[in-house]
Amino acid sequence: MKRFRPYLRYLRTVRLPLGGALVCALIYGVANGAGLPLMVKWVFPKIFAADAMPLSTGQLVLVALWLPAVFIVRGVAGYLNSYLIQLCGVRVLEAIRLDFFRKLQVLPLSFLQRQTTGDLISRGLSDTNQLQFTLTTVTNEIMKQPATLVGSLGFLVYQAFTQKGITLVLVCLALVPLCVFPIRYVGRKLIKRSAQIQGHLGTVTERFSENLGAAREVRAFGLEAREVARFGAVTRALITAQMKAVKYAQALTPAIEIISAFGISLTLVYAYRVHVPLASFLALITALYASYDPIKRLGGITSELKRGTAALDRLETILNEPVTIADPDNPAPVSRLRGEVEFRHVSFAYRTDTPVLRDVSVRIPAGTVCALVGPAGAGKTTFANLVPRFYEPVAGTVTVDGIDVRTMRLADLRRNLAIVSQETVLFHDTIFNNILLGREDATRAEVEQAARDAFAHDFITAFPQGYDTIVSPRGSSLSGGQRQRVALARAFLRNAPILILDEATNALDSKSEEFIQIALKKLMAGRTVLIIAHRFSTIRDASVILVFDKGGIVAAGPHAQVYSASPLYKSLYDLQGASA
Repeated sequence: MKRFRPYLRYLRTVRLPLGGALVCALIYGVANGAGLPLMVKWVFPKIFAADAMPLSTGQLVLVALWLPAVFIVRGVAGYLNSYLIQLCGVRVLEAIRLDFFRKLQVLPLSFLQRQTTGDLISRGLSDTNQLQFTLTTVTNEIMKQPATLVGSLGFLVYQAFTQKGITLVLVCLALVPLCVFPIRYVGRKLIKRSAQIQGHLGTVTERFSENLGAAREVRAFGLEAREVARFGAVTRALITAQMKAVKYAQALTPAIEIISAFGISLTLVYAYRVHVPLASFLALITALYASYDPIKRLGGITSELKRGTAALDRLETILNEPVTIADPDNPAPVSRLRGEVEFRHVSFAYRTDTPVLRDVSVRIPAGTVCALVGPAGAGKTTFANLVPRFYEPVAGTVTVDGIDVRTMRLADLRRNLAIVSQETVLFHDTIFNNILLGREDATRAEVEQAARDAFAHDFITAFPQGYDTIVSPRGSSLSGGQRQRVALARAFLRNAPILILDEATNALDSKSEEFIQIALKKLMAGRTVLIIAHRFSTIRDASVILVFDKGGIVAAGPHAQVYSASPLYKSLYDLQGASA
């Protein structure tokens, strides 16, 4: 339980229903552990004993009502306990998932890119669900089962001691400690198996996510059978791991029941030798049997704790990951920036053994349209991503208007940037709200004007619901050109002094590209623009070109200058035939 102690804080917000659930658990345990043995001891002799006094109708009814009374108390307490625990459980689950999701929002992109999407989803859904189940189940059973055990053992000790003294008590309890051994053995096995199950669940979720994201490619290349086979392989691995866990978990109950059967048999032999009366013996056996059930369930709690520990280990990989990109303690005051960007001896690596940028120094004056050119993997995108602090340099300083970006609040810095990527991300919401992301306090008139500037207003108003049209997940209900124009409208609305364009016209038809090029010229006017150029036809409006190769800037200047001075740039430019 020590591992889970920090997470018991999730139960504070549900302490009232949890307190009610625990009270009901206590009542249930006492009624379950002592109620039935007391009935065998006190009720049965009044009816079945040969020398029993005759009962009046009223007395007979009262005696007969003992059993339903016990089950009413037990049933109502058990129902209320289960309901209140489930209420606590869903609220705890919500809190755990929110904390997990909240942490994902502030972790560096470099960390998220090292994880698979399916595994993160599995941790956020499956592992949080397991942790919630463990917390509520253990919290519930840790009160209910000990109460049942204390009730039954209390009656057992009292009854045995009054019958034949301490010897019968010791005989009755002789095999109870042996139940600990299967509980410990199964617990050790389950923690390993549970970790394997959670890992396989992440793989299954990842395979699902990958397949659905590549549905067109699967059909285009006839990969349906291959995908089914791949998915079947990971689900079989999951089933194998699950069945190994089931093998150990399900062995616990019969093991304890077999031990308890020997205990009852031992009691039977001793009771015969010392001539315990039948009524007393039946009460003893009922109490002894009732004591083994909570022991069995407490063994189940141990197994549940092991499963919860495996889930917690996976969650803590995210929850305990340090947030390396955060607001400074004393941020520099920043309002609207002019947009002068400077790199001073900046180096960066995603992995320590593979530098992506090496000692890069460059100054980009405010209002400059700067194209970043070079072969794949040269460091262009990384260079641009260091400006909004998506990543942290390993060495050196990135400044905007002479202010180190690490001294600014992230919100202040990123409010001064707009980004248009080649892979436009639209959310499952209205077109209006997707544009409004650029500046959430904008008016409807400002949103519509931004759409007009991006040549998006006409196609938006052609939809029956206009700006209130719901965009399907990933924006698949819009064409590539329409998605890109919505993204441009978002950038117009933001009206930021620094603009990052990651090949914003890539993979568009000529008509859409014509509209977007016109919109881009208007959008870039008066701003500092970083164009990550994959196609050189997009850099014709650049006033400065930075040529990257192997993590460094090997040439800088206008097109004519770098074309004559840089063999790499000349070869890349001529290869694409962009000079035309």
